[in-house]
Amino acid sequence: MARKLDQWVPLSDEDRAALLALPHTLKTIEANRPIVREGDRTSFSCVLLSGFVIRQKTVADGARQIFSIHLAGDIVDLQNAVLRIADNTAQALTRCEVAFIPREAIRRIAMERPAIGESLWYDTLVDGSIFREWIANVGRRDARTRVAHLLCEFALRMQAAGLSGQDSYELPMTQEQLADCTGLTPVHVNRMLMILSEDGLITRSKRSVKINNWYNLATAGDFDRAYLHLDDERAEPAR
Repeated sequence: MARKLDQWVPLSDEDRAALLALPHTLKTIEANRPIVREGDRTSFSCVLLSGFVIRQKTVADGARQIFSIHLAGDIVDLQNAVLRIADNTAQALTRCEVAFIPREAIRRIAMERPAIGESLWYDTLVDGSIFREWIANVGRRDARTRVAHLLCEFALRMQAAGLSGQDSYELPMTQEQLADCTGLTPVHVNRMLMILSEDGLITRSKRSVKINNWYNLATAGDFDRAYLHLDDERAEPAR
């Protein structure tokens, strides 16, 4: 978390020490278990130390829309430091290690240390930028483009977090979960992955994804990295 916030706003040694000294409770959350449910009255925000988390909403007929994927170092539900009731469900995608930080401790450090406060604000704004891109992806792009876009985003974010190399990573999602990210059916997602493979843009082996040509996959996905606000160009896979 300290490393991630430091990339938004430079933090002093004292700021980083204050972040690391925040009171917290460590918990292990098994895959497919909720961390916080929609409608819960919250008293904490959580930092993901390992594993992957999805945020989702379920509509009246039981259908699910996944609108965010979180990686190690992310503050999964920073908004709960201010909002009193969770408006979405955060669920472990894989087995996760999570640090639960009391909301009052987050509010206090944000007010007492302006650089940390600004970096937390920045983090929520980047979340909003990603949400807007996902709305555009689901609402206005065709199926092939949606899937290619998601693969590009995951590649960049995994590399920026130090969790993968330039052009390959493990995608910890089933086709049903990918379908809930892209507003498609699992069968349609499988077909789009096959098409991207046949076009030579990716190579798949079980859940491993290898990007054969970053520029062509980004073009297929209508992908522009600007919405991720990653200032470090080293995070972009080689073309």
